[in-house]
Amino acid sequence: MNSHQNSTTSTPSQLSNHSPFFNSDANTPTSTIVEGPEFTTQATNAQSEKQPREKEKDVQVNDDGEPGRTIVVDWDGPNDPQNPKNWTFRRKWAATAIVSAFTFISPVSSSMVAPATETIAAQFGITNDVIIAMTTSIFVLAYAVGPLILGPLSEIYGRSRVLQAANLFYLVWNLACGFAQNTAQLLVFRFLAGLGGSAPLSIGGGVLGDVWHAEERGKAIAVYSLAPLLGPVVGPIAGAWIADQSGGGVGDGGGIGDKSNMWRWVFWSTTIVDAAIQVAGMFWLQETFAPILLERKAEKIRKEMSGDPEKGSVQDVKTVYSNQEGRTMKEIFQRSLTRPFTLFAREPIAQVIGLYMAFVYGVFYLYLTTIPTVFTTVYHESTGIGGLNYIGLGIGLTLSSQLNARYMDKLYMYFKNKNNGVGQPEFRVPSMILGSFFLPVGLLISGWASEEHVSWVVTDLGMAFVGAGIILTFQSMQTYIVDCFTLHAASALASISCLRSLAGFGFPLFAPAMYNAIGFGKGDTILAAVSIAVGWPAPIIFWKYGKAIRMKSKYARN
Repeated sequence: MNSHQNSTTSTPSQLSNHSPFFNSDANTPTSTIVEGPEFTTQATNAQSEKQPREKEKDVQVNDDGEPGRTIVVDWDGPNDPQNPKNWTFRRKWAATAIVSAFTFISPVSSSMVAPATETIAAQFGITNDVIIAMTTSIFVLAYAVGPLILGPLSEIYGRSRVLQAANLFYLVWNLACGFAQNTAQLLVFRFLAGLGGSAPLSIGGGVLGDVWHAEERGKAIAVYSLAPLLGPVVGPIAGAWIADQSGGGVGDGGGIGDKSNMWRWVFWSTTIVDAAIQVAGMFWLQETFAPILLERKAEKIRKEMSGDPEKGSVQDVKTVYSNQEGRTMKEIFQRSLTRPFTLFAREPIAQVIGLYMAFVYGVFYLYLTTIPTVFTTVYHESTGIGGLNYIGLGIGLTLSSQLNARYMDKLYMYFKNKNNGVGQPEFRVPSMILGSFFLPVGLLISGWASEEHVSWVVTDLGMAFVGAGIILTFQSMQTYIVDCFTLHAASALASISCLRSLAGFGFPLFAPAMYNAIGFGKGDTILAAVSIAVGWPAPIIFWKYGKAIRMKSKYARN
């Protein structure tokens, strides 16, 4: 491209604010532009087109035939079936279901080992309470690291490739956990499995942002958000029965087939299920990231033109995303791998949401690790029967998730219509109000019911309220983030996942000492008080000041 062309190329910041190519919905069809020595431009606002353009019109060239022209590749109009946002309803839900399955199985592993920790500690001779807690929570520590790398990589190599490769990594190391022979091996293997299992936490939200329009996104994210919270509920139920089978044989010979090693099926069983999900993903999880799809389209055009002498005057074939911020490998690596850190360091809205979700996630994992102790020591239930009480938490999660899935998009459309047809991420906040109320109520009920030895039914009722409060908050905030950072949703979710995962790792480590010192009633009262202090003002802040905070952000202002 000659110097004249370079002088007419817009900068990324200019394009993000003024160019017809930039849209906060990443896959929304935009325009096609061709640059030549005279910088002849033919730009069309695709939103106003009623029919898809023919392929030869999608790649426009100058009529003067002068050398040095650049073809910019875009979607074939607003109805292009190759655009993931125009996929069929069935195809969109297939992608959503597979991503949710990936997101479900990894958190199952994170907590399924919790009921078996006493058996593992006895076999490996672990006496330190912190190390015992780490056998469960170190998996979540990896969640703080993995998304920072895997989320940006999905914006380089595509969602599908990175998600499936990371899941395969998780599968291998989760299988290895079942063969660990000492504490060090178990902790290392658990951490490595967590790295691979962390991919869906950031990439999954990016996939949903790729395929769903904002007014449709609530239902999909309701399913996706339920998976990482329902997984830690289902896992301990199965893990408790496995632990029951191994608990009486700690003194056995230690062979793989001995009763003392039944806890290893905690890992082997999840590996079998994950292998089935991996196979399903190979068939049904297709690429959704717009820059990657258009780059493939551009590469196909390059190959076609390389064998056509009449088109030899075209100097370059780029995509609209190349024009926005450059898609060379060096630029991509420098920008994408640092984006999660940049987002959290410079984007106020990411900081506010990240801190709030970190607290909620920390409370959730702290709560999960105390449930076995409550029902075995207070209610004197066996490990297997005690694990069934997780169903109460699961009922709260599931019912609230389904209710929220039904009404989240309806509320969004209601407020959008009142706002002259303009949607805003703040329209996701109403469901957060219920969540911030249910969480402290559930903590108080379950904490004091167990402290006063009230019927286990009351404790389970409190657990259901805790589950409802957590899922409503998560769905609201995750949808808010995806609406704010559609194109870079994976990086935004990665930055937030880091902080919340650190809380999920750290909170359970001090749980035994706190509850041993002050009891379940006072311990949960402290958590409830902090939930009120943090959670009740949060919806008001997001509703009244969310837009003002977003306007201070480079990526979320649109």
